[in-house]
Amino acid sequence: MSFLDELILRRRASVSEAKRRTAVAAHRDAALARTERRDFIAALRAARTQSVPAIIAEFKRRSPSAGDIDLSADPATVAAAYERGGAAALSVLTEPAMFAGSLDDVRAARAACGLPVLCKDFIVDAYQVWEAAAGGADAVLLIAAILDDNLLRGLFALASALQVTPLVEVHDEAEATRAYGFGARLIGVNNRRLATFDVHAGTAARVAKCLPPGCFIVAESGYRLAEDVAASGRAGAGAVLVGEALMRAPDKELAVRLFRGER
Repeated sequence: MSFLDELILRRRASVSEAKRRTAVAAHRDAALARTERRDFIAALRAARTQSVPAIIAEFKRRSPSAGDIDLSADPATVAAAYERGGAAALSVLTEPAMFAGSLDDVRAARAACGLPVLCKDFIVDAYQVWEAAAGGADAVLLIAAILDDNLLRGLFALASALQVTPLVEVHDEAEATRAYGFGARLIGVNNRRLATFDVHAGTAARVAKCLPPGCFIVAESGYRLAEDVAASGRAGAGAVLVGEALMRAPDKELAVRLFRGER
């Protein structure tokens, strides 16, 4: 069994446990009663310039590839710094076992700033979409590699109906074509291979070439220098998601500014 297979099994088990604790109806009622939304893709479009893509700044305490980054990190403090630095949106890891996250981090980060927030998790069940919407997420990550066509379409449709933007993540041309074929126009291309968690720079630039101009592309993983972010923009990415490099930066506001090309 691969590491990814093990992670997905754990996530399904934790979702089953969550269903026993809180019925989906409770999340459904909260999600449907919610009135305030922040437009995730509009924020990215507004922040993008001809020379620099928008920055999605990520909050995470640890990861399987990096290990512990900052287990004591406070999502509200980090989110406020990211916003001051000029981030267009936030990504918040909510997977608990490998990333030490939760939806409480989404709530805290969103309350501390005016940016739209992506709930980044391994979503394998509609319950998680209802839960994310109820928890204040403005967008959810749907990973094509771990979802069959029926489930991916269903989760995409549910998120869209709840006015929560679905960001469909792909890793190669076949997944990108598949995502575009059923209606995804906000597509994240991850340079990191999920099976091994190693990064292959250039994946996002290569896959972007197979997508029509109408797609808004988010490049993900492995961005550590402002020059790499700018190069990704020239290769077709409208936004770049930056995680570990920002979380390790002692001055997160300054780090975002530098990634945006400011001096």
